[in-house]
Amino acid sequence: MTVHFIGAGPGAADLITLRGARLLASCPVCLHAGSIVAPELLAHCAPGTKLIDTAPMSLDEIEAEYVAAHKAGQDVARLHSGDLSVWSAVAEQIRRLEKHGIPYTLTPGVPSFAAAAAALRRELTIPELAQSLVLTRVSGRASKMPP
Repeated sequence: MTVHFIGAGPGAADLITLRGARLLASCPVCLHAGSIVAPELLAHCAPGTKLIDTAPMSLDEIEAEYVAAHKAGQDVARLHSGDLSVWSAVAEQIRRLEKHGIPYTLTPGVPSFAAAAAALRRELTIPELAQSLVLTRVSGRASKMPP
């Protein structure tokens, strides 16, 4: 049994990676944040997949779902919006999985900044003009910015 963290990309169902789509199709359980993950992405799940909307759940409740799936020997697709490497909150879940000895994988998503650049038909770096990219965010409900 493995928990597969999958970056859902910027929201379009056809902008998920092939690996992410394959994992969604193969896992009998899928946890997703219904408030921020596009529902069209769930079409990649197989018929009969147990779909769990984590938006109203606490981290303790999500952890309990991982433990229950682990005991049942069921792989879990954990669908996160965007890309797992930035602002995804996977670290706190990984700590809990490691506490239980539950294996996991990370499948990156298409980052929203890349999708935005494509929509704008622009390159983010241009030789001799801009060679760096800084990603930042504003404080939100989920987490505050450091001082």
